[in-house]
Amino acid sequence: MRGKTCKGLPISTGLDGLEVQPKVIILSRLIPNNNDTRCNERLEKIYETDNAWILRVPFREFNSQVTQDWISRFEIWPYLETYAVDSERELYAEFQGKPDLIIGNYSDGNLVAFLLARKLKVIQFNIAHALEKSKYLFSNLYWQEMEHNYHFSLQFTADLIAMNAAQCILSSTYQEIVGTRDSVGQYESYESFTMPDLYHVVRGIELFSHKFNVVPPGVNERVFFPYTKSGARLPAQKSYIEELLFTLQDPSQAFGKLKDPNKRPIFSMARLDRVKNITGLAECFGQSKELQEQCNLILVAGKLFVSESTDNEEKEEINKLHSIIKQYNLNGKIRWLGVRLPKSDSGEVYRVIADHQGIFVQPALFEAFGLTILEAMISGLPTFGTQFGGPLEIIQDQVNGFLINPTNKEATAAKILEFIHQCDQNPKHWEEISQRAMERVYSTYTWKIHTTKLLSLARIYGFWNFTSKENQEDMLRYIEALFYLIYKPRAKELLAQHQRE
Repeated sequence: MRGKTCKGLPISTGLDGLEVQPKVIILSRLIPNNNDTRCNERLEKIYETDNAWILRVPFREFNSQVTQDWISRFEIWPYLETYAVDSERELYAEFQGKPDLIIGNYSDGNLVAFLLARKLKVIQFNIAHALEKSKYLFSNLYWQEMEHNYHFSLQFTADLIAMNAAQCILSSTYQEIVGTRDSVGQYESYESFTMPDLYHVVRGIELFSHKFNVVPPGVNERVFFPYTKSGARLPAQKSYIEELLFTLQDPSQAFGKLKDPNKRPIFSMARLDRVKNITGLAECFGQSKELQEQCNLILVAGKLFVSESTDNEEKEEINKLHSIIKQYNLNGKIRWLGVRLPKSDSGEVYRVIADHQGIFVQPALFEAFGLTILEAMISGLPTFGTQFGGPLEIIQDQVNGFLINPTNKEATAAKILEFIHQCDQNPKHWEEISQRAMERVYSTYTWKIHTTKLLSLARIYGFWNFTSKENQEDMLRYIEALFYLIYKPRAKELLAQHQRE
C-alpha cells in the first residue's frame, strides 16, 4: 500500500500539508473462470473507501487447465514466484512508484509479500492468521505421508521464510504466538521441529522478538450490527433471509425441510473443512435427543453434493454430513444451506437467527482467531465457541458467551442445553447474554480500533527502519538459501505434477 487510510479514519501520517493522497491496494489473484464473482476484473474499487482498490493479477499459464480456475491453498505454491514478478510491474503502474508498506496475509500471501518487499526494499508486515502446522497434528513428522494432499514441505518452508524476513508480525491473539498452558502457539510450533529426510529446525522463530504485536481484527459495523437496530435493516432482505433459512424449498440451495420451523435455531456457518468441524456439530446434535426436541440445527456450509466440489477434503466432509443425517435420522430437524452469501446477506442471517432467539455455535477443532464469532456476537447472538485457539481470548466464559470443547460432544450438548433451560426459566437470560456479547465486540474488536493500532505500528516500524538501518543481510541470505535450495525445487516438482494431471 502507499499511504494508509480508509473512509471515516483520520489521516494522521503527516501527509495533508504535502498534498499527498494515500492509496491502498489489496493485491489478489485474477481468476478467468470466476464462477459469477468479480474475480475476473483487474481493478475493483472497494466500496465506501477513499482511494482503496483491489488489484487482481493472473497466474501465468504454465497449465491453463489449472491456472484458469480457483486453486486450493494447498496447491498454489508453484505459481507464487512469477506472480510476485508480475505483481511488481502492476503495482508500479498503479502507484506510479513503489509502495511504502507491504502487508502479507496467510502463508501464500506472506511469501509473495517477502518476495516483493525484498525486491522493492520496503517494510514487510506479516499476518499469518491461520498457520496450517498447528491445525494438523504431527504434520511435520508425517509430512511425507501427507505431502500428496497438503504439500506441507512447501508451506512450512514458506512460513519460515516470511515470518523471519518480516519487520513486524501482526497476531490476532497472544496465544497465537506462545500458546497457553495446555496448547502450543501457532508461531511457537515453528520454534523447533523436524521434517524427517528434509530438515531439522533448531530455532525457527524468536518468540520474544520486538516484531510480534497483538492487533486483533475487527468487525465491519456497516454489515454486522445488532438485530435490535430495526431501522437499519431492510424489510425485503429480512424477508428473503427468513425464507432462505427456514422454508425455501430449492434442492440446489437447501437440503432438508424443517418439521417445526418455530423451534429455537442452533446456527453455524463455516467452510466444510475437517478443522471447521461442522460435521462434528451435526453429530453432537444427532447424539442428543433432548437437543433435537428443543431446537433445529441450521447450517450454512459449502456445497451440498460431492459433484459440486473440486476439493478433496470438502468432498469427504460432504459425504460425512449426509451420512450423519441418515445415521441419526435428522430429517425434519436439520437444514443445510449450500449457498455463497454476499456480505450484506450474511450479516442479516445472524440477525434473523437472533430474531428467533437462536444461538451461534462455532465448533472448530482449532480456530486461529474466530471472525464469525465476532460477527455473531455483535449481531446479538449468544455464542458458543471452541476453546482451542482465538475464541479463548474473545469469549469470557459464562459472561458474554460460552467456551466449548468440540471433541467432547456430550459436554458440548450439555452446555447448550443448560443455557436453553436457563432461558426457559428466565426469559431475560437470553437478552442478558446477547447484550454482553454486543458490548464485548464494541469495546475491543472494531476496525477503528484495529486500524488505529496498525497505523501507529506502521509509523513506528517505518521510522525505526529508516533511522536504525538494522543490518539483516546475514539473516536474509540464509532465508534466500531456504527459498532457492528447498522451496523452489519442490515448487517445480509440484508444477510438473500439475502438468501431468
